[in-house]
Amino acid sequence: MGGAVVDDAPPGVKAPDGGWGWAVLVGCFVITGFSYAFPKAVSVFFKELIREFGVGYSDTAWISSILLAMLYGTGPLCSVLVNRYGCRPVMMVGGVLASLGMTLASFSTSIIHIYLCTGVITGLGLALNFQPSLIMLNRYFSEKRPLANGLAAAGSPVALCCLSPLGQVLQYQYGWRGGFLILGGMLLNCCACAALMRPLLPPKKPQELEMSDPTAAEEEKKPQTKKKLLDFSVFNDRGFLIYTIAASIMVLGLFVPPVFVVNYAKALGNEDTKSALLLTILGFVDMFARPTCGLIAGMKWVRPRCVYLFSFAIIFNGCTDLIGSQATDYTGLVIFCIFFGMSYGMVGALQFEVLMAIVGTEKFSSAIGLVLLMEAIAVLVGPPGAGRLLDATNKYMYVFLLAGCEVVLSAIVIALGNFFCIRKKQEDPEAKMEMAVSAAERDGLNPGVEKGEDEEGEEEQKGMENGSENDTNEKHRAP
Repeated sequence: MGGAVVDDAPPGVKAPDGGWGWAVLVGCFVITGFSYAFPKAVSVFFKELIREFGVGYSDTAWISSILLAMLYGTGPLCSVLVNRYGCRPVMMVGGVLASLGMTLASFSTSIIHIYLCTGVITGLGLALNFQPSLIMLNRYFSEKRPLANGLAAAGSPVALCCLSPLGQVLQYQYGWRGGFLILGGMLLNCCACAALMRPLLPPKKPQELEMSDPTAAEEEKKPQTKKKLLDFSVFNDRGFLIYTIAASIMVLGLFVPPVFVVNYAKALGNEDTKSALLLTILGFVDMFARPTCGLIAGMKWVRPRCVYLFSFAIIFNGCTDLIGSQATDYTGLVIFCIFFGMSYGMVGALQFEVLMAIVGTEKFSSAIGLVLLMEAIAVLVGPPGAGRLLDATNKYMYVFLLAGCEVVLSAIVIALGNFFCIRKKQEDPEAKMEMAVSAAERDGLNPGVEKGEDEEGEEEQKGMENGSENDTNEKHRAP
């Protein structure tokens, strides 16, 4: 419990919005890059693994699937560990596990060993780094949080642009075993990022003030309430429920186009290298879209309406899929990747910012774990479902149409849910506050005045009355 008490943001401590928070942002940038780009970067080694173990492409594809499933599905476990021990220790262990998994995988003798080492162990290690880094970012930034989220989310396309070519070089120079070993060493950088996650501490009071303040001593003697390891009360929040449903629907179709766009280009008769360039274009646009969207979301007029900006980003992404399904040549796919990169970057920059705004800092560690668990189910269902549709129709147009409809539906759910449910919920506490204030005025109470101030006021009033009595006595005595 000590870790949770020290690491959690103490009440009354304001987020610094800078200072050491920028170091936390750098750590979150690196970890986000590893977490999202690593499952895609490992796919570079699939041809060598197929040749080594005599398996099919579908067998090697399970490596990336298990990695993503561990990253999303272990959300509640990460929340429990963070609430129990704090962010920094959990991230340290996660960095060691991520590196250990890739190191052990380099000595594998079967594809099952790689499933267990790269998929399960490395996937769990990345999950134990990704979620706590977002929690720490939320604690260090408040006013500048949208920009911080956008900059941290930009780690994903940057890492993807770096890790994929690096993986190809490592495979060519050292083979897949040497490449896995070197990538395992690189993942130890997660431990260095974990060291940057310094807990926020309450400001220390001067010694004289502590001695003269008896209430502070009484508060220290009071037993501290034990923090919940996983706070399921977030399900009582209508905003959280709406966000979770919308995010789960969105994830069904969000990751489908990047998976199938290269094969779509090949089906139109383009070369392999020319088709692979589409992902580079998408990632390059995504790299600049995320921080730009974070900057826009932090504006005074936009930030209170951030949910609607998020809805617009999702609709933009869905409509891009619907229009891109009609592409008949390489130029059309290039235009699709440019607009998809913009919309995909906007969604990536805003998804956790909106969740933070809905549930608040205190419940964010539990909320993000539960949301990631729901998204894990959708991640496992979405791309395979699109693959079955492709097998049945042999047309990529229907795959992109399905993905676009799913994404647009999620935007409608979150926009209408926010308009009809969350806004009414926010109006209720204000009405209750107004009723409480009017009742206090009727009773003649002043809640801002403390007991000590009341006693001082009574003494001053008595002193004034005594002074006025003395003045009248002196007047009577005077001739």
